[in-house]
Amino acid sequence: MVTLPQVKTAPRDWLVRLAASRRFQAWAAWVPGVRRIARGEGEALFDLVAGFVNAQVLLALVELRLFHLLYDGPATPRQLAGLCALPEDRMQVLLQAGAGLGLLKRRRDGRFALSMRGASILGVPGLEPMIRHHRALYADLADPVALLRGGAETKLARFWPYVFGAAGAQDPEVTATYSTLMAESQILVAEDTLRLVSFAGIRRLMDVGGGTGSFLIAVARTCPEIALELFDLPVVLLGAEARLRAAAAPVALHPGSFRDDPLPRGADAISLVRVLYDHDDDTVAKLLAAVHDALPPAGRLIISEPMSGGAAPDRATDVYFAIYTMAMQTGRVRSAVEITALLAAAGFVNISYKKGFRPFVTSVVTAERALA
Repeated sequence: MVTLPQVKTAPRDWLVRLAASRRFQAWAAWVPGVRRIARGEGEALFDLVAGFVNAQVLLALVELRLFHLLYDGPATPRQLAGLCALPEDRMQVLLQAGAGLGLLKRRRDGRFALSMRGASILGVPGLEPMIRHHRALYADLADPVALLRGGAETKLARFWPYVFGAAGAQDPEVTATYSTLMAESQILVAEDTLRLVSFAGIRRLMDVGGGTGSFLIAVARTCPEIALELFDLPVVLLGAEARLRAAAAPVALHPGSFRDDPLPRGADAISLVRVLYDHDDDTVAKLLAAVHDALPPAGRLIISEPMSGGAAPDRATDVYFAIYTMAMQTGRVRSAVEITALLAAAGFVNISYKKGFRPFVTSVVTAERALA
């Protein structure tokens, strides 16, 4: 058993000591007014304790395609059990759990139906594949302290081999798997980025590390007058050609690794969509320097990704994305302040932060290369 160091509590932290007192907790459960606060805190704590179970219930609902099965209307546990090859009593448990999470609704006649929240899962691009993909993250989190201490290879690092450079992304089958997930999950990112940033005045946009082109496809539909270019690893661009052709999006492809190769010149704007948080500070600094070098004077840089809350920690980005990128072993979630500092060090000016209306999807930092 590990003995943890004791932390002394400062006198001003009396509220913390009070909340940690069992006698206070027992008293608070009976006092009107205070009881409501205590109950709220208790429920919040229980949500944290039950979080993994909740996530696994969601995964089971997705794996058994129950949201799809209920899309056409309510069904009984017996009907669904037969369709999913589960015992009826266990299907009942799963359906009750789904209703308890607000993903399903239990009708008075005992049938179950989709709720608005459950139906939304069908409407969010890439959400179901991402939920399935979380098996890798949960495996890495089986021993969270070991993950925090580092040193061991993780399943997420094997799933996203491109973060280690061109040498890590050679297998076309592996690349196709992560490229498809990336493309589907970037649809919402592209939509929010286009809401946050004006592309007026941009003549040629190059998306660096843009995968199979999801972001550029969205730009092509919204700003057809902009010439588009995509720079990514050669094995990734193999899958980009078909996707771009199917979307009728005219995009010039540039194979290369921004770790090893200079970026092509000629674009007056460069986008980095969910790229920086995949990499460590040294790699990011070199990438930003390469972007600065590739842009003309007054050329624009658009960075779009979930960002840490920094001094005001954010539940989505400082929990989920921070741990996720840690498990990838190469990156980390940065605050807008940290990204601004990296941009300034690379020589960028007119740096601006735009918080997304869904920060768990993305926020944006823009910058320009100085005129001289």
